[in-house]
Amino acid sequence: MKVEQIYTKCLSQASYYIESEGEVAIVDPLRDYQTYIEKANSNGAKIKYIFETHFHADFVSGHIDLAKKTGAKIVFGPTTQANYPVHVAQDEEVLQLGKIKIKVLHTPGHTTESSCYLLIDEYGKDFCIFSGDTLFVSDVGRPDLLDGIISKEELAGMMYNSLNTKIKPLADDVIVYPAHGAGSACGKNLGKETFSTIGEQKKNNYALQSMSEKDFIKIVTDGIAPAPAYFFKDAKLNKQGYASFDDVLNKAERALTIQQFEEEIKNGATIIDTRIPDFFELGFIPSSYNFGLNGQYAIWAATILDIAQPIVIVAKHGTEKESIERLTRVGFDTILGFLDGGFDAWKNADKKIDMVISISAEEFALDVKHNSNAKTIDVRKPNEFETKHVVDASNIQLSELANKMNELEKSTEYLVHCAGGYRSMIAASMLKANGFNYIKNVWGGFEKIKDEKVKLVASKTA
Repeated sequence: MKVEQIYTKCLSQASYYIESEGEVAIVDPLRDYQTYIEKANSNGAKIKYIFETHFHADFVSGHIDLAKKTGAKIVFGPTTQANYPVHVAQDEEVLQLGKIKIKVLHTPGHTTESSCYLLIDEYGKDFCIFSGDTLFVSDVGRPDLLDGIISKEELAGMMYNSLNTKIKPLADDVIVYPAHGAGSACGKNLGKETFSTIGEQKKNNYALQSMSEKDFIKIVTDGIAPAPAYFFKDAKLNKQGYASFDDVLNKAERALTIQQFEEEIKNGATIIDTRIPDFFELGFIPSSYNFGLNGQYAIWAATILDIAQPIVIVAKHGTEKESIERLTRVGFDTILGFLDGGFDAWKNADKKIDMVISISAEEFALDVKHNSNAKTIDVRKPNEFETKHVVDASNIQLSELANKMNELEKSTEYLVHCAGGYRSMIAASMLKANGFNYIKNVWGGFEKIKDEKVKLVASKTA
């Protein structure tokens, strides 16, 4: 028996490869499905099942393409309704895979069809559970993604029952393999580990502590940040079906001349520059959005932009395909191509460029002290801001910046920072693209600012 976690850090997402006696099951595959086929082929094995824990909202799953390419059966939990062939399993149904068994545990709460898959090894022992978005390390799945269909309180009540009747009765040594780790917006505050055990979670996970259903509903629904708009679009794609990954990739892997690139922009395409912030700030094509490949690139692109928006890409040479593939994972299907030669080709053609002024934390401290006209914008999340922030700073978290630009003055100088510098460069590029020309980005963000002589304040106890 082989169980392998395939963790994609930039999406905070885990898929799983399970093999026994030449038969393979994949749990929650990414859209770029080839990895799973190559792994099975290298082991001389065949993919038999594709288990989906639920209709994912934060990425487009590869289940449909993978099934078409391999003939594998897609398995969902009870109540599932999809626009393509699936095996809708019954609660506690057992499916054979080589010498092991996979038992379906219907665990509604995150969604109504949410299910966990319990692996029973060749000796008949409960070995691990693929818990999807039902149970994370230190957290559980958010219950608010079916707004207008089922209330978050109703779903939280279902989650309470699922955890108490299906999860907590499992043995303490059963390994927990969740669908996400820290950084995912599918829960409130996921732990940094990507796996755990039932016993550890019973001790340390707030949601598995003894409490009434009423108290559980209150604690699970309290403080949930609004879900990114693309969550609902991705969930729909996963339920109804989507364009094949191969077709999207073939159209997107198109090297554009400068003339073609300009024509696509003229026709309404948005420019995504995937270079790291340190290179982007030194020069970029006007109106570009910077989502560097060194961070949660696709998540932020989908959070800020409409995934249906036509896209053209500027990338460092050799990273064009990666830039495209990572966008397709979250549902960008209208990628029109990439600039041949990247930014250097644009600059060498003497085309107009823009820049972002970046300053050190020390320079920021001087600006705060001596430049009364400059205003500080902190684009961190509210909980980060409330723990400690610069006095008089405005907190506009990055995910809300587009909606709050009308509250800002284009004639004002803004000093923009986040925690480390990645999110602030996204914010700076957004502001520049929307006509804000007096922008300074703070290198190193709050992690550097806190070491300078800048007055800080806490809005709550850290």
